[in-house]
Amino acid sequence: MSTVTAEELRERVRAFLAEHDPAVEDRLDFLRARFDAGLAWVHYPVGLGGLAAPRQLQQVVDAELEAAGAPDNDPQRIGIGLGMAAPTILKFGHDEQRRRYLRPLWTGEEVWCQLFSEPGAGSDLAALSTRAVRDGDEWVLDGQKVWTSLAHTARFAILVARTDPGLPKHKGLTYFLCDMTDPGVEVRPLRQITGEAEFNEVFLTGVRIPDSQRLGEVGQGWQVAMGTLMNERVAIGGSNTARESGMIGVVADQWRQHPELRTPGLHDRLLRLWVEAEATRLTGLRLRQQLAVGSPGPEGSAVKLAFARLNQQISGFELELLGEAGLTYDDWTFRRPDTTDFTSRSAGYRYLRAKGNSIEGGTSEVLRNIIAERILGLPAEPRTDKDVPWKELPR
Repeated sequence: MSTVTAEELRERVRAFLAEHDPAVEDRLDFLRARFDAGLAWVHYPVGLGGLAAPRQLQQVVDAELEAAGAPDNDPQRIGIGLGMAAPTILKFGHDEQRRRYLRPLWTGEEVWCQLFSEPGAGSDLAALSTRAVRDGDEWVLDGQKVWTSLAHTARFAILVARTDPGLPKHKGLTYFLCDMTDPGVEVRPLRQITGEAEFNEVFLTGVRIPDSQRLGEVGQGWQVAMGTLMNERVAIGGSNTARESGMIGVVADQWRQHPELRTPGLHDRLLRLWVEAEATRLTGLRLRQQLAVGSPGPEGSAVKLAFARLNQQISGFELELLGEAGLTYDDWTFRRPDTTDFTSRSAGYRYLRAKGNSIEGGTSEVLRNIIAERILGLPAEPRTDKDVPWKELPR
């Protein structure tokens, strides 16, 4: 770990800005130069967008660049790449993979998606049936993935497939990096309750993936996937946000602007939701501080669980607060959005979209099991299929 100080980092950023003026330099050229200067992820290794500095110093870099009017890398649009693919590639990838993928991932030149869930393997990811069969220096993949955000815009995907059906379901998996432009990859939209097709189903038919795009060892797919999912839950529920931001901020603003909507009962409920939202925000902040000295653990599951429950409760409260006006919904238009927007859309959209928060990134039921077993130390649920070869399991 580098011993660079916050002041030394500020000086490095100012020197960078003196050479790369964001007011005149092309946006993409600026982002590439920032990555090469080690100012993308300061905690990443030198040469891979970082300076091997403490993670918490990233806020020093971001503040200096924001004050100078520098462009960002549109983190919402590339959130899966930043929050899930990048840390997984850094931990499990070899040097060539890190050099190839991390820079265009961070600059937003290549969008990433996640090919994990399947129609028969959602909450039980280890039951997935997409097959990968070795053919020389390539793997041939056949199967179907579902609930895939950004598949319609992604260049690459992180993917888990079954390479040995003769082993128990957790042991016969391997992790790949899939080029979404390869022959045999078909993306179809899934229209959801909001009227949009934010998600997709992806069909893989004879897709050939070079062994050089395998991440981790053959059969190590479950361990690599768990690293991805722990990072995902932190990315979803543990983001670094300001007080009264997100959905609780929207509802609090409506409360202040419309005194005619207030009742004593609603006032009590709003206060309780505000306190819970602030407690969850601070817990997420503490979790990010813990990440500065280690890898994400099961604590991210607790924050993500709280995030989902709060979003659903706050969006339901908002509809009650608005009364008849909350029942209108004018967003029923087929769109293929690149991001999920909870703050600038209608109350009806927020209410409907929040229903997915308890499914995406790990269902709330699965997260409760993780919390019970891995944080509280409670006895695990009986798993009769744990040591049975996958090919012998009923499906």
